[in-house]
Amino acid sequence: MTGHRKPAVCVLGTGLIGGSVLRAAFDAGYETWGFNRSEAGAKAARSDGFDVRSDVEAVLGRAADSDALIVIGVPMPALDAVLSDIRTFAPNCALTDVVSVKGPVAKTVHRHDLGAKYVGGHPMAGTSESGWAASTPTLFKGAAWAVSVDPGVHAEPWTQVARLALDCGAVVVPVLAAEHDRAVARISHLPHILAEALAIAGAGGGPLALGLAAGSFRDGTRVAATAPELVRAICEPNAEALLEVLDDSLRVLTAARDSLRDTDSIAQLAAAGHDGRNDYDTFQRWAITGITPGDHDWLAKLADAGRRGGVLENLD
Repeated sequence: MTGHRKPAVCVLGTGLIGGSVLRAAFDAGYETWGFNRSEAGAKAARSDGFDVRSDVEAVLGRAADSDALIVIGVPMPALDAVLSDIRTFAPNCALTDVVSVKGPVAKTVHRHDLGAKYVGGHPMAGTSESGWAASTPTLFKGAAWAVSVDPGVHAEPWTQVARLALDCGAVVVPVLAAEHDRAVARISHLPHILAEALAIAGAGGGPLALGLAAGSFRDGTRVAATAPELVRAICEPNAEALLEVLDDSLRVLTAARDSLRDTDSIAQLAAAGHDGRNDYDTFQRWAITGITPGDHDWLAKLADAGRRGGVLENLD
């Protein structure tokens, strides 16, 4: 996108997602810099030509002086410490995040009295790899980027966050935090749990099973290659929604087991699963138009549109 004023962007945490935001924003013409708690990680980014430091006071002082948009790219366990630093050194900056759960993040942000300019965000993109070396400016191309439209969100910071997502190559899905968390429990967090279970089952078959394993096992366990501490940081903060969908899945698996035991058939599971995958393959996003941030009832209108599969492809 062109033609709009780009705020400076300060990214806190330059791993896979935060680092990719930094790279993509830089490529889109934003003034960018960042913070990484590990000096080794900061040095790796600097060696690639990016201004990333391990001195949080200096990084956030620059953000305050520049009225930057701060992007929190740390996992949930590190959020309190980062928000405490923001409260101390840059409390008046617009603020967003790329954490995979939204309700707990918003609650923590407000506990630190930083809610006035906060807009939750979550780009639906990633790999099983982590760290600066895994980051890429093209990670978000064509991806959905959830942007919060909860009551109390203000139009100016919301527009900055949405434009950043669009400039990084994504489409914007406006969403309420609670609805986001229930949705990602099904399509992001549950797959981690199932992949771990499948990897355990495969390894339990010993060398023969692993020697015979091919595409279905490889694809089904891809995200099990993610570092265990990152899987925990992704899934555990969304425990309530994840428990609900785990219960649903256990009922499905139990019914399939009982059917296989009693009738030698998994016909119902196979048919329903095929239909579910077909729903995904044939799903069509549609472009939201005619809703301007700041207009009457704009948050509720965007939430309804996002709920029905709408995305923002531009704000012009």
